[in-house]
Amino acid sequence: MTTSSASSEAIFDLAARYIPGGVNSNTRTYPRPLAFARAQGAYIYEADGTSYLDYHAAFGPPVLGHCNPEVNSAVAEVMDTLDLVGIGTTELEARAAAKIVQHVPSAEQVLFCNSGSEATYSAVRLARGVTGRRKLVKFQGCYHGWHDSVLMNVISPREKIGTRDVGSIGLLDQAIEDTYVLRFNDVEALEALFAEKGDEIAAVILEPIPHNIGAVLPEDAFLQALRRLTAAHGSVLIFDEVITGFRHHVGGYQAICGITPDLTTMGKAMANGFPVAALAGRRDLMQRFQTAGGDVFFGGTYNAHPIAMAATLATIEALEDGSVHRRLFRLGDRMRSGLQASIDRLGLPAHATGFGSVFVVYWTPNRPVRSYEDLLESDGARYVAFHTAMIERGFFMLPLNLKRNHLSAAHTEADVDRTLEAADAVLQTMAA
Repeated sequence: MTTSSASSEAIFDLAARYIPGGVNSNTRTYPRPLAFARAQGAYIYEADGTSYLDYHAAFGPPVLGHCNPEVNSAVAEVMDTLDLVGIGTTELEARAAAKIVQHVPSAEQVLFCNSGSEATYSAVRLARGVTGRRKLVKFQGCYHGWHDSVLMNVISPREKIGTRDVGSIGLLDQAIEDTYVLRFNDVEALEALFAEKGDEIAAVILEPIPHNIGAVLPEDAFLQALRRLTAAHGSVLIFDEVITGFRHHVGGYQAICGITPDLTTMGKAMANGFPVAALAGRRDLMQRFQTAGGDVFFGGTYNAHPIAMAATLATIEALEDGSVHRRLFRLGDRMRSGLQASIDRLGLPAHATGFGSVFVVYWTPNRPVRSYEDLLESDGARYVAFHTAMIERGFFMLPLNLKRNHLSAAHTEADVDRTLEAADAVLQTMAA
């Protein structure tokens, strides 16, 4: 396998001339010039033709695999008949919303937008508007987008734990100060905050599984406490299922755990990689948007674009009988157990974990991992080294600490076995 591509270098040089840093998102930076020309099934291809079995999967959207024929066919069909009109509605968006209401427990009504950050922004604004309160609760390790109220305390250094660790300059001080940050799975801290400030809290927002730090599973007592306390104090419970929604179940993680939030944000796997997101929730809350004559603004020129709606419908239809997810869970179990077998045999201070189609290797012997704070002892250098070595062998795993890996419906058992064989060789080298 080549380690450098002249084609990638030429494309990257062109991009860097006109795009700050040559990439359009912070997490797309890479140690060398990298440009991709093709993606198909479980594979991605550099500009020079170098192929990788893809486990990064653009942070998770292509749950069916890259360029899925059924999804792409649905998109191609609508492209021949309908583009952006910008007034009224379409049958496509009505049908897509109906599908979400059918499957997602919290969804009584739905609004579409274009990114997860837009969806969480609108959810927070709605919660503050209907409650008349300012305070927001988020959890260390959870990421909810780029806006001022939530861009803080994701992968924080040890010295920033317990403080507001903002992700950018330029955030408004008041927005930062109005957000409380708690430890995930900490019922005692949650109860203490609500006892003191419950009547000031507009909303609690969380990733039900904090996949932005790998795969930390929620405890039932924690989810139950969230539902009980928010209901008792009139606060809005927001599940940010931009990652978990449609990747683990067509009804989102809420359909698995049995806890129904007031609002849900979704995106990524909802349209197998086409740009779309959604905010769904209780009818009385959703009716407060100006689209229904309410008093909370919601707008966007590209909202419910026909291409995105066609992709959403095709993706949900492919997922709704459950067979794709059952297979993904089997492949995920096979990957995790295989990785753990190698780790145990070699006596490495690590463990394989994850959920469904998501898998990670945490470089800490401590388990279970209940919160981000449990990962402070994780060896970030080894995490990155393992992923980098896998990339060198043709298996693309994002070389960034705590970032997860994804299986798709395009991966096969043979792909998993080949990955485990390569991983065993890498782990042997690391053990030595």
